[in-house]
Amino acid sequence: MRLIGVLMGYAESDPAAQSQVAAFRGAVAKLGWIEGSKLRIEVRWSAGDADKMRTLAKELVGLRPDAIVGQTTPVSVALARETRTIPIVLAGIADPVGGGLAASLARPGGNITGLTALDSALGGKWIGLLKEIAPHTVRVALLFNPATVASPQSFMPSIQAAASTFAIPASAAPVHASDEIEGVIAAQARNPGGSLIVMPDAFNVVNRELIIALTARYGVPAIYYLRLFADSGGLISYGDDRDELFRQAAGYIDRILKGAKPADLPLQTPTKYELVINLKTAKALGLDVSLQLQQRADAVVE
Repeated sequence: MRLIGVLMGYAESDPAAQSQVAAFRGAVAKLGWIEGSKLRIEVRWSAGDADKMRTLAKELVGLRPDAIVGQTTPVSVALARETRTIPIVLAGIADPVGGGLAASLARPGGNITGLTALDSALGGKWIGLLKEIAPHTVRVALLFNPATVASPQSFMPSIQAAASTFAIPASAAPVHASDEIEGVIAAQARNPGGSLIVMPDAFNVVNRELIIALTARYGVPAIYYLRLFADSGGLISYGDDRDELFRQAAGYIDRILKGAKPADLPLQTPTKYELVINLKTAKALGLDVSLQLQQRADAVVE
């Protein structure tokens, strides 16, 4: 029986994380790898905790699996530090080349391949969409935890370029614990026109209910990088389909179990991005969402 490890950056109780693992399990089964017969899958959950990521990465590598699927950039970095021989399949991380995990997208080299996510140009898209849905925005803060954020530097050129076009200052707002989040959001609400970009970060996913509740309480418009935020009450999101990335990761696992080497499997970038708008939240914030923007959205939550 073959063994596959999966290291998640989110908490086990997170419905979005469960959906991603279910998508992976369903996809490997369709490829003929039946759990309990041909395959065993060991899943570990780090809940956005950087120290736990490192501990669980070591634990999974110690099981000597045939391959490991890594979710989020910090998880993948933790796995890469533990092994240079066991194949690692990335399930949607930002900038694996810039982060030193791969030599190039076409020929990653080493033991790492899979699916990238979050093209660096998305930073500019977030600014543009935030200004469109909340025209009164005059400054933007970028919320993230430095220990778990996904390559924030890769997004900064497009964020700064778009921000300068609108004459909007964009500033980093790092936090190291959940009890620091309110201070960032309150600061944006202190004067009119403050808005928020919730950066790609396992910490932000784990704390999304708190972030969404605080942006509602303080009346701060925010844009998110995953649909699950908008579905949970966030104002607007624009990013890739994570369930689909996990289905595609199953294809890499299939090829590796059949003898392919990660070094020879190109890294793929997302082909589909989703724009989701929560009209109920927009109304609560006093925002009038144009029909044009609604028509461009892939989904509208009412």
